[in-house]
Formats: sequence, structure tokens, C-alpha cells
Amino acid sequence: MTKTLLSFGHGYSARALTTLLPDDWRVIGTTRSEDKAAALIAEGVEPRIWPGADLKPALRSATHLLISAGPSEAGDPVLNELRAEIAERRDQFEWVGYLSTTGVYGDHDGGWVDENTPLSPSTKRGQKRVDAELAWQSLGLPLHIFRLAGIYGPGRGPFSKVRNGTARRIIKEGQVFSRIHVADIAQTLAASIAQPNPGAIYNLCDDDPAPPQDVIAHAAELLGLPIPPAQDFANADLTPMARSFYAESKKVRNDRIKTDLDLKLIYPDYRAGLAALLAAETGNP
Repeated sequence: MTKTLLSFGHGYSARALTTLLPDDWRVIGTTRSEDKAAALIAEGVEPRIWPGADLKPALRSATHLLISAGPSEAGDPVLNELRAEIAERRDQFEWVGYLSTTGVYGDHDGGWVDENTPLSPSTKRGQKRVDAELAWQSLGLPLHIFRLAGIYGPGRGPFSKVRNGTARRIIKEGQVFSRIHVADIAQTLAASIAQPNPGAIYNLCDDDPAPPQDVIAHAAELLGLPIPPAQDFANADLTPMARSFYAESKKVRNDRIKTDLDLKLIYPDYRAGLAALLAAETGNP
């Protein structure tokens, strides 16, 4: 029987997953623009321009759901439109995945968190994610929640900013971030689909939470360029969005994806990930 993945908000992480699915899978992905729809077609994905398209026919054929679309002030966009239809078809789905964020844990002053840590978001974005997780959990679906750290990968690395001189090493005492390469997101999702565990929650991050200035410095070293000068966070000219990321400092544990899904990270730290990105860019693996 053909498996059909209906992917809401078929973007960076979802597209990486698609490359790992067997050839006989049917993938339907929503996107917001005609240009992105054309790119999805080239990747073997059936695009739906949404909001706008009637997704009920796609929903009727789906065996698997992936939700990457983030919540807005109005709540979760998928549930706002299709809550009743999804709930009605709960027995139809073999696997449902919701991509959330480690921002649901809030600030821990650089301390460790895991999937059992109480949720205490310190930003509005984090609170919206908590609300969305709870809304999806209330439907009785075979739901799996993936809490993603900062995502990087092809086209999303620090090299371009280091090269053009716009990279900044913002220094805030005690600040650490966790991050995850998109390839490790994809392999985690594929492993979960292969061995569903409804109700499971997974943190997706690498093994080396690190200060953001260290990542920029290492990228500059790999390129053989000067390390950007340090700037104190208190005096840095940051947008409100950028400044809000520094409101939380924590180290995220990833033991569960290793034990429950028997995963070995492809890129266990940013050094391995950046080296691979640079090799791919330069054609020197």
C-alpha cells in the first residue's frame, strides 16, 4: 500500500526528510507561493498553495502528517482550518509529527534541560508553541513532537556573513545555544516514521551546546579570514527579534533520540557540521 505524507509548511526540514523517504511514497506539501511550488514539483512533491487550496482531498488520502507550519497570533493555522477533519480521521493516520522548538523550555541560565523539563517559555513565540503542542495533543492522534534547536545546514550557515563582513560575535556572559544540522533532523524524522511511538517527545540538537560567538569564530578560521571583533550584547544594535533569542540560555539534552530511535548523529557538533558545509560549497570533501 502506498504511503502518503501530507506536509503542512513543506520547507527546509521537511524537504530534507523527503529525500530519505522510499521512492514509492507520495508526498503532498503545502507552500505559500508559485515559485516554491515549482521547486517542490522538481523534487517529486505535489504542491498545494496554502492558504487557499482545499486540503480536504489530500487529507483523505494521507497516511502520515507532518506539521512544520508555525502558530500565529490566531493560533495553529492547520488546526484553525482542519481541526474537525483531522480529529475525525485520527484512526487513519499511522504517524503524525509536529515540529516544535526548544524555546518551550524557556531560560535556564545555561543549565541543562531534557524532555521531562517543565515548560516555562519566556517569549511569546515560545508560549505559542506550547499552546500549539497542547492543541495537537488534545486530538488523540498518533502524535510525535520534535523540539528543534537552532537549525543550520546547506544555505543556512555562517560562511556567507563571514565572507561579506556582516557576521558579528555578540558576547553575552554565560550565553549558550544548542543547534542541529538539517540532515540530523531528517534522519530523526525518518527513524520515527519507521518505528512510531505515539505520544513521544524528542529534543533534536547536537552534542555540543556552545556560545554563538564560538561558532562564528570557528567559521572564520575555516575560511582563513579574520575573526570578527567581539561586541558586547548590552550595546549591540540588534532587532527586537534577534535580541529576543538572547533572552534564553540553556543546554539541551538529546539522549532520547539515541536510545529510543537508535540514532547516531551525522554531525555531533558544529565543527563537524561546518566542515561538511564548507567542503560541499568548495567541492573539496
